[in-house]
Amino acid sequence: MERPDTATRGPQRPDAAAVTEALTQGDCGEVHGDAGRRAQYAADASNYRQVPLAVVFPRERRHVLNTIAVCRRLGVPITSRGAGTSTSGQAIGSGVVMDFSRYFNRLLALDPDTRTATVQPGIVLDELQRAAAEHGLLFGPDPSTHSRCTLGGMIGNNACGSHSVAWGRTAENVLELEVATYRGTVLRLGEMTQGEIDAAIAVGDDRAHLIASLHRLAERNLATLRTRLGRFPRQVSGYALEHLLPERRFNLARALVGSEGTLAVILSATVRLVPPPPARALVVLGYRDACAAADAVPGLLGHRLLALEGLDQALTDIVTRPGTRRTIDTLPGARAWLFAELGGEEEELPCRAEELVAAARESAGFTGGEIVTDPLRARQLWRIREDGAGLATRLPDGSEAWPGWEDAAVPPEQLGSYLRQFTELLARHHLRGAVYGHFGEGCLHVRINFDFTTDHGTAVFRTFVTEAAALIAAHGGSLSGEHGDGQARSELLPLMYGPDVMALFQQFKDVWDPDNGLNPGMIVDPLPLDGNLRVGPHRAPPSLTTVFPLHADDGDFAKATRRCVGVGKCRTAAPHGDVMCPSYRVTLDEKDSTRGRARLLYEMTQGEVITDGWRSTEVRDALDLCLSCKGCSADCPVGVDVATYKSEFLHHHYRRRIRPASHYSMGWLPLLSRVAARMPRLVNALTASRLAPAIKRLGGIAAEREVPRFADRTFLAWFRARTPEGDGHRGPVVLWVDSFNNHFTPDVLKAGVAVLEHAGYRVQVPPGTQCCGLTWITTGQLGIARRVARRTATALAPAVRAGMPVVGLEPSCTAALKTDLPELLDGDTDARALARSTLTLAELLVHHTAGWRPPHIDARSISQTHCHQHATSGFTADSALLDAMGVDNRVLNSGCCGLAGNFGFERNHYDVSVAAGEQVLLPAVRAAAPDTVVLADGFSCRTQIAQRTDRAGTHLAELLARASRHQPFSSADKESAP
Repeated sequence: MERPDTATRGPQRPDAAAVTEALTQGDCGEVHGDAGRRAQYAADASNYRQVPLAVVFPRERRHVLNTIAVCRRLGVPITSRGAGTSTSGQAIGSGVVMDFSRYFNRLLALDPDTRTATVQPGIVLDELQRAAAEHGLLFGPDPSTHSRCTLGGMIGNNACGSHSVAWGRTAENVLELEVATYRGTVLRLGEMTQGEIDAAIAVGDDRAHLIASLHRLAERNLATLRTRLGRFPRQVSGYALEHLLPERRFNLARALVGSEGTLAVILSATVRLVPPPPARALVVLGYRDACAAADAVPGLLGHRLLALEGLDQALTDIVTRPGTRRTIDTLPGARAWLFAELGGEEEELPCRAEELVAAARESAGFTGGEIVTDPLRARQLWRIREDGAGLATRLPDGSEAWPGWEDAAVPPEQLGSYLRQFTELLARHHLRGAVYGHFGEGCLHVRINFDFTTDHGTAVFRTFVTEAAALIAAHGGSLSGEHGDGQARSELLPLMYGPDVMALFQQFKDVWDPDNGLNPGMIVDPLPLDGNLRVGPHRAPPSLTTVFPLHADDGDFAKATRRCVGVGKCRTAAPHGDVMCPSYRVTLDEKDSTRGRARLLYEMTQGEVITDGWRSTEVRDALDLCLSCKGCSADCPVGVDVATYKSEFLHHHYRRRIRPASHYSMGWLPLLSRVAARMPRLVNALTASRLAPAIKRLGGIAAEREVPRFADRTFLAWFRARTPEGDGHRGPVVLWVDSFNNHFTPDVLKAGVAVLEHAGYRVQVPPGTQCCGLTWITTGQLGIARRVARRTATALAPAVRAGMPVVGLEPSCTAALKTDLPELLDGDTDARALARSTLTLAELLVHHTAGWRPPHIDARSISQTHCHQHATSGFTADSALLDAMGVDNRVLNSGCCGLAGNFGFERNHYDVSVAAGEQVLLPAVRAAAPDTVVLADGFSCRTQIAQRTDRAGTHLAELLARASRHQPFSSADKESAP
């Protein structure tokens, strides 16, 4: 039967403006057709790029149905999208993209008695898990993207995750679906008996015609469905027609799972929940290589495992983040590991774990094991595995690695053989990749260093994946084990299934979607696997010169921005011990995520959708709510650094142009503060007078913000008039005098002097008045920032050469000295030496002050880690110091405070700034007992706390100084606001 392709190949396809107008008039929810939004949705986590005509955010059920109706009338295809983390290209399309994640994401019902939940497709898995956990239940499938992936996306791909060994794929956990076809038929799908099938067909409506056609297809092909499909758990490729079999109760809901949005649009889903085991244990097993680990799998599966994950040393070698690196370095000595998780009663787990290790010891290549009993260590180890998709995008030498063959699966007994031959195939094509994945179900993930920038490299990609598909078929495997086929693998399906099964797939698609209006080019009638490549040999993007050297990306701004591979960790809506991305957590808008910004910047470098380069208003607006917190530079698995990209962009965007008022009032704050320091009382009187609203307006400052009060006397004036104390037997140390504490809160620096002298140091300050340049960097005034940085590096060079440590008390400035200065002054030996010499106060006292014992204080505290400290130094030294002092400290899992330097003071940023603080930090401060110390080293953090609560933040130096003087301390009474 010849299929009409009106949705994809119509002769009069409307343009983006016409489609946007029609959708807007059609009551379809929130509709966007601007270049910026289309650019953000042109890619997912795959190798592919398709620019949509429009993006729709449906809020209600009627918006979904209306969008389908408008697109059908216009002959425009629809792509359904959740978190956009697809690695195969099925979350992008050239028509209309419907993003369900922002609004159509509610939990509709949860019944603990029947252990079921009904959800809208945009709900994030972690949200469902939190709701289920209140009733002692969980949803079994748990992909590593659980913090941002949606149930609709999981249904589209038939997602599995680490625990499918125990709880099955998404298909086994879906009970019922409500869907709409491209022609507007709404159906509720689930299991059906023969009587129910007959009754449904007798009605004679559109639903009856669809059910009758599907029933005939199954009846005529029973042998094929029984022998060719559903052969092993991870056979995810193609359509799951085995669920049409009578012994599987003609389950159309499960047959739809894994169809990648090509058959129908999901309106709601009812899913099965399961009770978790009362206790769990993690057993780490080491092997001489990944192949030996794969060989061992069949012998371990009989131990009632919850999970059995594999990890190759090639993946762990990529890790550079210090905390994760420390965890990796404590793994059992090996070149590959299996992470085996057991579940059951707590008293039985030690014995079962020992039995598992004993079984592993019988396998060839076993090097040792560890039974992990510390829950914190177990979480740290699992995080390595969860970050695999991001970590594997860069190989240890920095070269890029790509998906495309990242999800193949074979029966577990075939895994060792397949992996050996796959490794040989890589070597024949001179390719490399880090292997990891769900070894317990024979599913391997690997990202490979394909070279898409040359014709030869692209040809190698096609040849390699074609040969890999033949290898999978020879092992009785599946091209996809959970990620779906998409554009990456649909073209290869005939190698796995042959023409007869492919014909059945085509018939199945034709019954559901005869107009080919839903996600065309996926599974059947496929797009070429080397078409629509995001990076290609024939792209000729404009040349962009940068101020920052971007050495890790060969000085290429486009390469830097395409570090973002779309795994979407920045779309996590709740803090999980990280900072990224505070603005997204407030707005839940893709444009305010690290990924959205990186994607828009990348499109800017290509000059196709975003055509005006550095002058782009779309990029400027997308960067507006970036707090420059640097959280992404540490939390993004591939080190996307939007704060640096924003500074670079603002530098070029406003070059020789009038800047926003805040760039002058706050960008030049270090110099303006020096003027104010000559008459602080007058300045304070003016900023608190009736003129304050006008002053704020002129300075681009939010009307709701209080202007911090200048100190009557700067720290430098105090320091240069004092007599040093202590014997200074440890030698000199340079105390970095930052502009914030110097002019607004000099008591912090005074406390730093007291602590350093108490520890035996002779305190010096930089000559003159120096600045790290941070305020100019964050506002993109890089020419001035560079001059300020050079002056600072030169001024401190003699002290640094003499071996003096430089101690910073303001985390943002300390981070600037450590990271930004050597980048701005690329190649400057003084700047690099200064970066190496710069320490936090805790780092100096814990790691470089042998024999010093901190004063003891019997106190409780909560602490807010400054974003820049999180991104550079971390809080490990501070925790060790507080512990040594006897302080019972709780580190808040709060992310960014929301003020973030100039951001929270700028006009139009106040609401987002406060909302970010209200997520964790500010409620925690208000809830703290009166005698609990609120520790916050950052000036911004203390200011946000002071302006939004009745408490005051305390710097670690102040706590140390007061403990040294044996003074009782309480932060219950608010001190003068900074």
